[in-house]
Amino acid sequence: MWPDPVTLTGTHVSVAPLSQAHAGDLAEASADGDLSTLWYTFVPAPDGITDEIDNRLAQQHAGSMLPFAILDPSGKAVGMTTYMNIDAPNRRLEIGSTWYRKSVQRGPMNTECKFLMLRHAFETLDCIAVEFRTHRLNMQSRRAIERLGAQQDGILRNHMIMPNGTLRDTAVYSIIATEWPAVRANLEHRMAAG
Repeated sequence: MWPDPVTLTGTHVSVAPLSQAHAGDLAEASADGDLSTLWYTFVPAPDGITDEIDNRLAQQHAGSMLPFAILDPSGKAVGMTTYMNIDAPNRRLEIGSTWYRKSVQRGPMNTECKFLMLRHAFETLDCIAVEFRTHRLNMQSRRAIERLGAQQDGILRNHMIMPNGTLRDTAVYSIIATEWPAVRANLEHRMAAG
C-alpha cells in the first residue's frame, strides 16, 4: 500500500489516521454550522459520521484513500481530510474530502493542514503532482485552493450527480513537483505572517 498511514503535526493543527475513536468529536464538528445541509459539498450529518468513517476506512483498505482526522492543538478532531484517488504507479494523489467545523474555518488551520500534507506528498512520497477538486460553484473552496498556489487544470462538466440530484461541474486544480519549492516558500511566508 502507498502511502502508509502517518501523523503530521504542526503548530495549529495535526492530521492523524482516521479511526472510530474520532466519531464523537466529528459528530460535534458536523453539527457546528449544520454543515450537512450545504448542497454543493458533502459533509455527513452527525448521525452519519460512524458510517462515513467506515466508508473511508474501506477505501483505505482498497488502496484508493488514506483518511485523516484533523486535530486541533488539544487533540480534538475538528474535521476530516484525505489523500484520495491514489495513483501509486504514477506517484499522484488528490487532497480532498476535506471539511472543518464552522468555528475553526477561515483561521490558520486549513493553510497549515494543506502545507503539512503537501510537504509530505512532495518531500516524503516523491509525488509528481497533487490534485484538488471542488464543485465549480464552491467559491470558498476554490479561493482557498488558489491561495495555496494550485493552478486550475480545467472544469469537468457534469462530472457527478450530487446527493440532491443536481449535476456537479468539478473544478480541477493541481500543484506539480517543479512548482513545490515556490509554493512551499509562499505558504511558509503566509503562515509566519499569521
